[in-house]
Order: sequence, then C-alpha cells, then structure tokens
Amino acid sequence: MIVRSLNDLKAQGRYAENPGAWTSSRYLLRDDDVGFTLTQTTVAAGTVQHMEYKNHIEANLIIEGTGAVEDLATGESHRLGPGTMYTLDSHDKHRLTAETDMRIVCVFTPALVGTETHDADGSYPVL
Repeated sequence: MIVRSLNDLKAQGRYAENPGAWTSSRYLLRDDDVGFTLTQTTVAAGTVQHMEYKNHIEANLIIEGTGAVEDLATGESHRLGPGTMYTLDSHDKHRLTAETDMRIVCVFTPALVGTETHDADGSYPVL
C-alpha cells in the first residue's frame, strides 16, 4: 500500500511549482510501478497554457475553480468547474484557461518519471 501526504511529496522532491502559474503535487510516478501517474495540479487564476501531450494520455478532474479548455484543432471550447472531467484521449492540442485558481486531479499514462518539463509545443517527453 502506498500512502503519501503533501509534506511527504515535498520532502521526496515530488512537488514542483512555477510561482504565479502552477503547482504540481506528484503522488504516483513510474517508480511506484502502478502503471500511471497521479498528480494534483493547481493552475493560477488568469493563466493560459498551450499543451499537446504527444506521448501521453491525460485525464483531468476539476476539484475547485473555473475555466475553459479549448480543442485547438476544432476550436470547440468547454467550460470547466468542480466535478467536470476532460480527457485528452487523442493527444489533443489544447489551451487551458484558468478564470480562478483551479485545483485539478490529473492521471497520465504511460506513467511519468517526475522530472519531465513541457517542451516548446507543450508535450512531455517519454523518459
């Protein structure tokens, strides 16, 4: 059984932040050997992020806050709020806009190592 607190994550180097933009609490990573990654991400109000996970599938559940996600291939936009889930099941190029601080639980497959950073097109490499 794996049990971790936010304080554990910070002590283990599983917490990252870009002040004024986002925080990422990485509860499960590839070295946990469960086949997926589980994070809690907070996106700061007023931020806009362009991403395209070419190497991963990502599912997101909004816990707090409001915003929108736009599919950049179709222009279709979806309102986001508590209890709303969106999954980037086709490696969708998208734009995430946070109207308020948004707290999001994210699942990635394949699992992340934890040291990945977004490249120029918003993807994570497979490490």
